[in-house]
Amino acid sequence: MFGGEIRKNLKKMSEKQLIDLSEKYCQTYIEATEKLTDNKVENDTKIFSDYTYQTIKKEILEILKETKKIQRLPVVNFAAGGIATPADAAIMMQLGSDGVFVGSGIFKSGNPKQRAKAIVEAVAHYNEPGVIAEISKNLGEAMVGINIDEIPAEQRLQERGW
Repeated sequence: MFGGEIRKNLKKMSEKQLIDLSEKYCQTYIEATEKLTDNKVENDTKIFSDYTYQTIKKEILEILKETKKIQRLPVVNFAAGGIATPADAAIMMQLGSDGVFVGSGIFKSGNPKQRAKAIVEAVAHYNEPGVIAEISKNLGEAMVGINIDEIPAEQRLQERGW
């Protein structure tokens, strides 16, 4: 279940249905362990490192509950690549990222220290256009890209669209 499926299906599930689903997911651990060890899996059987079947079942249930609560997978979603301005960072946050990773956008700019501070502020205040506008002033030149016509044809990955 991903994205829309989580919102559509998991949201409607009762506690009992979540328990049943966690049990279903645990079956893969049981089947693999039983095949590999030729032993029957019990609640206290260690399946993975020091994790028992009972522990894994409990943790999967907790993950399902958390996923139901927040209506998405409980993983961090970072945006990266091509982010060079505070506005870029704010837009990524508005689109649902949990954070942004900016490398060249800072280090290849005219004033890396000031730009880094502005991007951090933009992530913190991504829904405040006035703040974004203010912190975007006087940052110096943004990361300079390479125009496609400046890349030798033999170094381009493809020619379509240029």
